Amino acid sequence: MRLALAQCVPGPRDVPGNLHRLDRFAAAGADLVVTPEMFLTGYAIDADEVRELAEPADGPSAAAVATLARRHRTAILYGYPEYDGGQVFNAVALVGPDGSRLAGYRKTHLFGELDRARFGAGADACAVVELDGWRLGLLICYDVEFPEAARGLAVAGADAVLVPTANMIGYDRVPDTLVPARAYENQLYVGYANHTGREGGLVYGGLSCIAGPDGADVARAGRGEELLFARLDREVLAASRRDNPFLADRRPELYRGLTER
Repeated sequence: MRLALAQCVPGPRDVPGNLHRLDRFAAAGADLVVTPEMFLTGYAIDADEVRELAEPADGPSAAAVATLARRHRTAILYGYPEYDGGQVFNAVALVGPDGSRLAGYRKTHLFGELDRARFGAGADACAVVELDGWRLGLLICYDVEFPEAARGLAVAGADAVLVPTANMIGYDRVPDTLVPARAYENQLYVGYANHTGREGGLVYGGLSCIAGPDGADVARAGRGEELLFARLDREVLAASRRDNPFLADRRPELYRGLTER
């Protein structure tokens, strides 16, 4: 699978402009394009603006993204504010190359007051979904900093975990240390797609990356705008899992206290 991560400056409150940019990303020839967190509306916008721009999972922006996916025969994972039942969630949707909705996920671990003032917390882990023979799990930003979240997807059979994010300068330890660790300890690929530049009072750190199951970079962006490409290799994944049987060697009976307390 040829994966592309769109590291870009946010376009706050500009849904039409961001859909236009997504059209360009989807035309670049990847099998799957991943955008940053809250790509369609911007992340650091006012709570009232988030609520005004939020859409249901099957809203007009979903229809527009489906059209782009069909036009370019490319799967797309994009971030947006989802409105459901009177609440707004920090969400992502995965659309297949035929325009069908394959999966949706709502951020379960909210980061600081910026998140908590705008969003409800998702109640469910992502179901692992298949695309082109690859089993994919979804997380959003802060979620990947919790080892249990990625491990749950690995146990469910994920081959890759995709993480739209809005990670700021000062938190480079996430892409530099935690993302490679999640890939290695769970024996899967992790794709981490970040914003760059400024938005409101935030300065984003870039450093989008795709970590392989050996914990090494398959591809890594710098600080600026970039469409980052990498190929996920089934043989590399299988060989690494043979050499590093962490999932097979687990002792789940020893870990029950992690959730019972």
